[in-house]
Amino acid sequence: MPQRNHQPLLERVRPYTSLGVENCVSHVTAAQIHGMPLPWFDEDIRILHLSRTPGSAQPRRRGVAGHCINLTSTDILRIQGVPVTTPARTFLDLASVLSLDDLVAVADYLICEHDRHFEPPKRAIIHEEQLRAYIAGFHHVPGLAKAKKALDLMRVGVDSPPETRLRLILQRAGLPEFVPNCKISGGPGEFDVGPDLACKEYKVCSEYEGEIHQNTEKQLHDRTRDERTRTRGWVRVKVYHADMKRGHTHIVAMFETALRQQGWRPKQELDN
Repeated sequence: MPQRNHQPLLERVRPYTSLGVENCVSHVTAAQIHGMPLPWFDEDIRILHLSRTPGSAQPRRRGVAGHCINLTSTDILRIQGVPVTTPARTFLDLASVLSLDDLVAVADYLICEHDRHFEPPKRAIIHEEQLRAYIAGFHHVPGLAKAKKALDLMRVGVDSPPETRLRLILQRAGLPEFVPNCKISGGPGEFDVGPDLACKEYKVCSEYEGEIHQNTEKQLHDRTRDERTRTRGWVRVKVYHADMKRGHTHIVAMFETALRQQGWRPKQELDN
C-alpha cells in the first residue's frame, strides 16, 4: 500500500510558485484549497494544477498539470503567500472539467448563506449577484456555456452536494418547485423550522439525512423538528444515502406520494 501524504496542500504547492516564474495555483488544486466540494475530492490527490498566462511555457514538471489561461490581478489572491485563483475564477475553470450537476454543487457552496437559530450564521464566500456579474464578463472561455447553465440552476441556502443533487432530481422530474432555505413559521415564541428543501404550495418539505444525523444530540433535535413540522401541517420526506443509490425513479416516487397526500396531482391526470 502506498504511503499516504499528509503534507498540507499549500505547503506542497508553495515551491512551485516560488521559483521566480509566474505560476498560479488553479483548477482542481485551487478548488481543494478553497474547500470546494469535488466528486473525487481527496486530501491525497497527487496532481497539482498550475497556470501561467498565454505566451509563457506551460508548467512541465512531474506531478503537475500545466495550463495557460488569461489571468488578471483580480483573478488571483494570495493565501499565506501562495498565489491561488479566486473562488469565482476557480469556479469558471472547473466548468471545463466537472459535470453540470457537480458544477452546480460548487456554485451552491460558494453562494450559500443563511441565519438559523441553532447555529452560527453562514456567510457566502461570494454573493450570488457578484458571481453572476463575474461570469457575465467573459467570452469564448472553455466551459463558459456550462458555467452559465450552472448559474441558472444554483440556489442560495444549500448546505451539501447531496442536497443539490436532490433538488435537481425533483426539478427535472417536473414536480412542483422545491426551494432551499425556506422557513416554516410557528406560533408566537416558537422557533422556525428550516428544512433543506420545501414546496410551500403543497406544504411538503425534505431533509437529506447524512452522517451528521447519526449522533444522539442531532437525533433529538431532529425529533423536535419533525414534530413541529407535523403540527404546522407539513409532510416531511426524509432522504438517506441508500435512497439516492436506488436512483432517480425511487426518489421521485417518494416525493410524489407526499405531494399527493397534500392534494397535488400530475398534469396528465388533471388533463384527463
